[in-house]
Amino acid sequence: MNLFTTDKTPMIKRSQNGSSNDNKVVKPVAISIGAFALLTFLLILFYVRKKKIQLSKKAQAKTKGPRERAEDFLLNDGSVVPNKREMDELELPLFDFSTLVIATNNFSNANKLGQGGFGCVYKGKLMEGEVVAIKRLSRISDQGIEELKNEVRLIAKLQHRNLVRVLGCCIEAKEKLLIYEFMENKSLDMFIFEKEKNMTLNWKSRLEIMCGIARGLLYLHQDSRFKIIHRDLKASNILLDKDMNPKISDFGMARIFGSDQTDAKTKKVVGTYGYMSPEYAMDGHFSTKSDVFSFGVLVLEIVSGKRNTGSSYSSSQHNLLGETWTLWKEGKALELVDKSIGAKFSENEVLRCIQIGLLCVQEHVEDRPNMSKVLLLLCSENAQISLPKYPGFFIRRRNTETESSSQQDDFMTINEITVSILHGR
Repeated sequence: MNLFTTDKTPMIKRSQNGSSNDNKVVKPVAISIGAFALLTFLLILFYVRKKKIQLSKKAQAKTKGPRERAEDFLLNDGSVVPNKREMDELELPLFDFSTLVIATNNFSNANKLGQGGFGCVYKGKLMEGEVVAIKRLSRISDQGIEELKNEVRLIAKLQHRNLVRVLGCCIEAKEKLLIYEFMENKSLDMFIFEKEKNMTLNWKSRLEIMCGIARGLLYLHQDSRFKIIHRDLKASNILLDKDMNPKISDFGMARIFGSDQTDAKTKKVVGTYGYMSPEYAMDGHFSTKSDVFSFGVLVLEIVSGKRNTGSSYSSSQHNLLGETWTLWKEGKALELVDKSIGAKFSENEVLRCIQIGLLCVQEHVEDRPNMSKVLLLLCSENAQISLPKYPGFFIRRRNTETESSSQQDDFMTINEITVSILHGR
């Protein structure tokens, strides 16, 4: 009996030890399974809740009006305006896309006014009878979005008779549009560069157009709430109303300066070939004097009826700035005058305008007058005018493989140009 009892006792002990080991394994497994189940439940709950929020937002978006959609875009999809308060201060008129579809007859080709790098411009007639111009950004490209935002930001800040009024915008799904006042005579480049129309532009009209552009530019530089550099002043961005009054348009590349700021620098040089100042094209420096340079090019184009294209020239030929400088130094500046003007013009006024144009396109920034001085020189025959120094201008590098296609390109990069200084002979 003792032996039996002695043998049984260890057996009982072994059984107790085995049960204890099993419990040690089961408890952690059970805890892990429970934690995993809880985590899975929480993830499913989070996913369901997120889907409900997304569906709710989509439903709200469908019921939002044009202003709410625009606010979402301007406040959340970029930094046009930093907060809701500034958004409200813009007092931005917003249009529903369906209204613009009706106004343009579904953006028909018959209503197309022109096409630019970021989209097309259409003529439209609103239900109230007002005729407008509608710029529709391309849907297949993000190009132009920043330009649109920039124009929106400037809408409430620019009010001048020589600036095109932006009447509002439309931001709906992938559609981004700007609505402008309609200009019956379209753009200045059509009148000074097309033979069919330039004969209708006499000298008096040309001088008034120069003065109007100068007033608008002076407002941007000095008299508006902020100092604004346009950065893309050119003939196609000067629009003409029914009375041939000029209005500066397209502020997509404009920049706002602080009251004490005189210049800025950018790594991204964007503009139109032939109108950019040397310091901007080569080094990215821009200021009010960059706009002055562009204005000087415009003046010489209006006088001559020729584009400052900057195409390749032989050693005896130059671009418009070089040609003007040569004729000026040789005392033959009147040869520059557009033949379509005829003989009905004041030689003193023409020579004065050519001299002002050359003053504006001088190579060095410090030599160029500001716009207040330019306007004074244009409008006063008694104002003393200094002699210009040589201009800064560009000659395109000849590339036999790409020359034919590049001549059609209005836009340029720094790699496509070189600066050349022409001295009088």
